[in-house]
Amino acid sequence: MLIRAAHIDELPLLQDIERAAGECFRAIGMPEIADDEPLPLEELLGYRRAGLAWVAADGAGTGTPVGYLLADRVDGNLHVEQVSVHPDSARRRIGRALLEHLACRAGAESVPALTLTTFTDVPWNAPYYLRCGFRTLGESGLGPGLRDIRDREAEHGLDRWPRVCMRRDL
Repeated sequence: MLIRAAHIDELPLLQDIERAAGECFRAIGMPEIADDEPLPLEELLGYRRAGLAWVAADGAGTGTPVGYLLADRVDGNLHVEQVSVHPDSARRRIGRALLEHLACRAGAESVPALTLTTFTDVPWNAPYYLRCGFRTLGESGLGPGLRDIRDREAEHGLDRWPRVCMRRDL
């Protein structure tokens, strides 16, 4: 699996990966998450321009992305905005490889941590990130940027299900 910067012509494919990955939520009673549209192409382009969009490309042939990660700079850390892996490529440690790539990038920039927000009770969310070295943050551990993200998530209706902020110190 090759991890590299997303190419501009791959941005629609990233939307397709997110839609396919989102279908797993339908099976656990969260159809609203499955139906949520991925980021618009213009926003994906912004991540690409900022150098904060990576893909995991199939190294066995075509080089076609099977997963991707988008990051933001939040409270002095790199924040995982989105990480998605196509279900056809699930359980191959692709998500973990993308997170490790981001951790290496953060280390090279002397960024102290990775952060993210996620669903508490979804097996491939908070429990997965705990296994990847993240820890749950309490309210007192949230900086202003993470608080803003949580507020936007609540406005979007994501607080209908338990959510948590997490941090991985580097």
